[in-house]
Amino acid sequence: MPAMATLTAAAPSLCVSVVVYHSDLARLEETLSALLVAVQKAREAAALTTVAVLIVDNSVCRVYHQALHDTIGQLPWERTEVVCRVLQAAANLGYGAGHNMALEQGASECHLVLNPDIVTDSRALAVGLRYLREHPQVVLVCPRGELADGSPAYLSKRMPSVLVLALRAFAPPWLQARFAARLAAYAMHDVHAAGRPSAVPLASGCFMLVRGAVLRRVGGFDPAFFLYFEDYDLSLRLAGLGDLHYLPEMRVRHYGGETARKGLRHVACFLRAGLRFFHRYGWRWL
Repeated sequence: MPAMATLTAAAPSLCVSVVVYHSDLARLEETLSALLVAVQKAREAAALTTVAVLIVDNSVCRVYHQALHDTIGQLPWERTEVVCRVLQAAANLGYGAGHNMALEQGASECHLVLNPDIVTDSRALAVGLRYLREHPQVVLVCPRGELADGSPAYLSKRMPSVLVLALRAFAPPWLQARFAARLAAYAMHDVHAAGRPSAVPLASGCFMLVRGAVLRRVGGFDPAFFLYFEDYDLSLRLAGLGDLHYLPEMRVRHYGGETARKGLRHVACFLRAGLRFFHRYGWRWL
């Protein structure tokens, strides 16, 4: 391994929160392994000091919880000097409230909200943390994403309309094609194609690198959003305290699925959360 660069006083601490709910443990192991590599690279670049990973288990299942511990125990936490703790929720708190449970445990200078199905590029943390250090007006950075097949995963968005969300979630491909320009504008294809850092209105909750003090100041996620739209709501509240930037050099791979393919329960959660979001921030039909 290359010699570790001397850490400066400006190098921040980092807390990483991961919420699981019967999540695929092989994928989680890949997620955490990639994270540890990125941590080492960030330390070598003098962009990071202490790191804690807090895994919140929303599954409320003894068998799964033990399997989770077994999986995590196979990773080189001591060798990489990363503290890892598993927090067991008494009930399924929802995605945002699960992350809040981790947020309450510490006071790190930076906080990474991470999905259990994200593979972080080895340079992503070094790039993101350095960008936050160099741009004090920025409170959150979101990455350039790709899907499992290598195609783009557009993780920053413009404000949605009811039509756009309905098309994305439920429309067949032929109908989506008729509204391709509108869908591309929502997913900020233009910003993605430009390939340079840009201010964005909304960031995906699958990978949010945030200033810890700002995240705590807004109270973290709103637990009223059990699943879906909690990241959009948080983005808009964070934007009241600073800028949100898309950072194309910070890269991740996302293995998540589409809402409509996850079953009726997920569709119901999506619809309830969408109603709450539009009621709070205004209805945009088209």
